[in-house]
Amino acid sequence: MEEPHSELQADAEERTNSPDFDALSPPEELVRGGRTRDDFFDAVLGLDSPATVGDIADLAGHGVDAAREYLEWFERMGIVTQITESPATYERNQSYLNWRRVQTLRDDYTTAELLEFLKTETTRAEDLAEEFAVASPAAVSLSKHAAATEQSIEDVWEAVSAWKTAQRRIKLLERALASESGGATDQRTAV
Repeated sequence: MEEPHSELQADAEERTNSPDFDALSPPEELVRGGRTRDDFFDAVLGLDSPATVGDIADLAGHGVDAAREYLEWFERMGIVTQITESPATYERNQSYLNWRRVQTLRDDYTTAELLEFLKTETTRAEDLAEEFAVASPAAVSLSKHAAATEQSIEDVWEAVSAWKTAQRRIKLLERALASESGGATDQRTAV
């Protein structure tokens, strides 16, 4: 091992005191690259259509080489899917993100809590279906419903968006509950 340059070496007085090891940064903090990874992760989560490596680099505010490295890693993890090779384009893997959400629900809540959330979201979705008198939010014409009910288009859009959100939550909660009942028994208690 080479000796550091003289300006980096401790002088005679500093050598008499032992180093303050608690003041040193842990190695994990020095090599984790968390912020850059988070920048790319946020950029990928924001994708709503396939994007090139350059586009993702721009969204993350980092270089194309770093984007390639993180996108290759994200692809191995299942977070993104490469769509084309030349130019390389990637899209967010929504199935992976849904799976992660299901795992988080299972880890953070008991079966009883998940059932209560499901009941709440189901009631919300049923109420909105009744309000719009259609089976699905896709069947709602924002402008026609706004005119017929004398509501603003924005208010109708918000209600339809809430209905879609309730439907997505119901699917996630049902998957979390189905996963729990198909595997090991729920060992967590509500207390």
